[in-house]
Amino acid sequence: MVMTSKQTIKHPLKCVSNLGPHDISGKRVLVRVDFNVPLSNGNIMDDTRINAALPTITHLLCQNAIVILISHLGRPKGKRDSALTLQPVANRLSELLGQPVALAPGCRGDAVTQLVMGAASQDVILLENVRFEPGEEANDPQLAKDIASLGELFVQDSFGSAHRAHATTVGIPEYIPSVAGQLLNKEIEMLSAVVNSPKRPVVAIIGGSKVSSKLHVLESLLNQVDTLIVGGAMVYTFLKVQGIEVGRSRYEPSQYDMAAQFLSKIHQSSTRVLFPVDHCVVTDIDNPESQQIVETHQIPETCMGVDIGPKTISQIEDALADAATILWNGPLGIFEIDAFAVGTKAIAAALANSNAMTIIGGGDSAAAIEKAGLTNQMTFISTGGGASLAYISNQSLPGIDVLVD
Repeated sequence: MVMTSKQTIKHPLKCVSNLGPHDISGKRVLVRVDFNVPLSNGNIMDDTRINAALPTITHLLCQNAIVILISHLGRPKGKRDSALTLQPVANRLSELLGQPVALAPGCRGDAVTQLVMGAASQDVILLENVRFEPGEEANDPQLAKDIASLGELFVQDSFGSAHRAHATTVGIPEYIPSVAGQLLNKEIEMLSAVVNSPKRPVVAIIGGSKVSSKLHVLESLLNQVDTLIVGGAMVYTFLKVQGIEVGRSRYEPSQYDMAAQFLSKIHQSSTRVLFPVDHCVVTDIDNPESQQIVETHQIPETCMGVDIGPKTISQIEDALADAATILWNGPLGIFEIDAFAVGTKAIAAALANSNAMTIIGGGDSAAAIEKAGLTNQMTFISTGGGASLAYISNQSLPGIDVLVD
């Protein structure tokens, strides 16, 4: 099978690792990181993304830079929200680095400028949640210019936001020299290997709840991978459009036409496409004891699908047995609820036991792997769910495009 489309970087990205000491030492270096971590009552529930940023941060500190970190957290919609302050992140990062990390009162303004200009080499400053600024998501040029004025070099190390054209992803590089960070570079290296020159057979598992958010990647992977496995709640839209009863399962009527077109393309493709053959269904999501296993054509009108069934698990395990490369993005059930995480856990275990290169496409898939305690048994786990999907489906990533040398 020959790839029909490829994601390529026309010119190599200049990486911060390739800069000399004279480019960094004593310089104020702005670093866009992804510290959008899950919080519960102000406590960080998973610090994976913070740890992922450490190689770039420590590299800069070893080169005697003044490190100024930029990140968003949650969706405050341009307003200050005390529940979404980055203070817990600053505290955790301080523990990991073994040195103080000052949280700035904002990301621009006199107080922020004073703090940054008064910093010394090897100091670390974390700007407050940039999404407290309404201009961030609007890619406001003035916001980008104000933040850029704080630094002399910009390092883009947030792959998780590289598919967004925001002030701190595409705006800042308009004003100061910009390079890729080590994490961003690693993400591109690993995903490029899967997209452009994978070891075969290649199996892709695409799950999740919405056809609308995954259809583009499904179409892109068709004819690129040897086996495409479709799972999660989006399956019910594909069943519904074929006139199959899905009960109270979630589906998207607005996607019927697109779903039907995809199903027709499957018949013209050399890729083997697998859908669930059985399902775990319940009458009430709050009542796991009501669950039962049914075949695809036997979903009761009163029930909703919440997980794949044992026959589907076996079908997927068989498909993975001889794979040389496995890409997984999106859970196969409501994995947050243990009773409905059986399928997702089983597939995670199959990947962990596989000899294939296993690439996890961030987001909920990464969370599922973490919950199963199998993180260290995967070849690579992306920090960007949406960004990894955009990359493998050959979409533009604005935060990377602006770095092309």
